[in-house]
Amino acid sequence: MSTNVMTNPNAKAKMSTRSIAQIGVLGALAGILMLFEIPLPFAPSFYQIDFSEVPVLVGAFSMGPVAGALIELVKLVIHFIMKGSATAGVGDLANLLIGCAFCLPAAIIYRKFHTRKGALIGMASGTVLMTVVGCFLNAYVLLPAYAKAFEMPIDALVGMGTSVNAKITDLFSLVVFAVAPFNLLKGILVSLVVLLIYKKISPILKMARR
Repeated sequence: MSTNVMTNPNAKAKMSTRSIAQIGVLGALAGILMLFEIPLPFAPSFYQIDFSEVPVLVGAFSMGPVAGALIELVKLVIHFIMKGSATAGVGDLANLLIGCAFCLPAAIIYRKFHTRKGALIGMASGTVLMTVVGCFLNAYVLLPAYAKAFEMPIDALVGMGTSVNAKITDLFSLVVFAVAPFNLLKGILVSLVVLLIYKKISPILKMARR
């Protein structure tokens, strides 16, 4: 991705304003997409896939990793405003870290290797890191936070997993057989969508920032 050096301060300000506007629009779109969730047959009902990471990854590819992180933040703020938080923001913070674990490696690698292969490697790396971070945060932050918020033992959450997947018998197996495949599947599906649409919409994003 080539970058023109702007010597006019007004031009720099104009570009910055347009980039901020794009971050806001993509973040709002991601927040709306977060409302449309798809249940999974192998995981309890509180794990549902959405495609909110698509605008995040598109923005990260187009504008860089910092923009991607900001879009992720805007997305979660929008979602918090629309639906609130049962965990006093703990779940949103964890989801911010999980989302950034996906989009930041993908954007950094794609920026360095600006090719289709670079995009694939970036998204694969992001998917793996998101899975690792997601498993850790679910086991030690998210699931305990939800158990506390709904005043139920973690074993009750595990039981919800057992009801749909007999292999889930404890917290560890819940992470292995629900959280890990959930994040892997989400990363793969989001990556496929971005691969299909990015080249078609990236000229529009670049044109809007000129």
